[in-house]
Amino acid sequence: MTRDLWSLVPGPWQKHLANCDDELAEIDSFLNSAQDSGEIIVPDRENIFAALALAPEQIRVVILGQDPYPNSDHAIGLAFAVPNGTKPLPGSLRNVFKEVEADLGQPPQTFPDLAHWVAQGVLLINTALTTFHGASNSHAKLPWDRVVAQILKAVIAANPKVVAILWGNSAQSYAPNFSPDQIVAGSHPSPLSAHRGFIGSKPFSKTNAMLRLDDKEGIDW
Repeated sequence: MTRDLWSLVPGPWQKHLANCDDELAEIDSFLNSAQDSGEIIVPDRENIFAALALAPEQIRVVILGQDPYPNSDHAIGLAFAVPNGTKPLPGSLRNVFKEVEADLGQPPQTFPDLAHWVAQGVLLINTALTTFHGASNSHAKLPWDRVVAQILKAVIAANPKVVAILWGNSAQSYAPNFSPDQIVAGSHPSPLSAHRGFIGSKPFSKTNAMLRLDDKEGIDW
């Protein structure tokens, strides 16, 4: 039996998303109808809320992307992350890893599943948590924006000095939610847009500088 979306929300988050039950019911109905019509939803239903394995009070950095990779082999419910062993890596993640090395002078200290970042309190979340396989941004009109806004509200309430890395226009639309001096903004690392301001933007060293100003340890990227 298919589990409804609400039952998939991790326990520590349910009180924060309690007023999103109408939005989640609307999304659930849409996903069920689409699947009945033969559409493939990514990520797998069990991974839609994978980013919420971190409780709000554990989160020090938010990396906000657009939506899941439109590939069932890539999307795992964490923005920009893919399963370990994926070859070749998606272009966006390749560019992220290249920027880590260019910015910090060392290769990334994590695998493609980005688990090492998550373990240090990095929330990897998209502005839409689902899409159709083969169709990027196809769920942008679902009310995921209201759900994500509530997620970010809970994070900011727990840590007002959380650093927000906002890549791309969809992510940057959430900038008003964060303290202006805690935002690292840039173009999306996709090969289609990375040259417009992502490459050379040094987001990782900037983020660590902000964390240290707040007497917090930087992320081992």
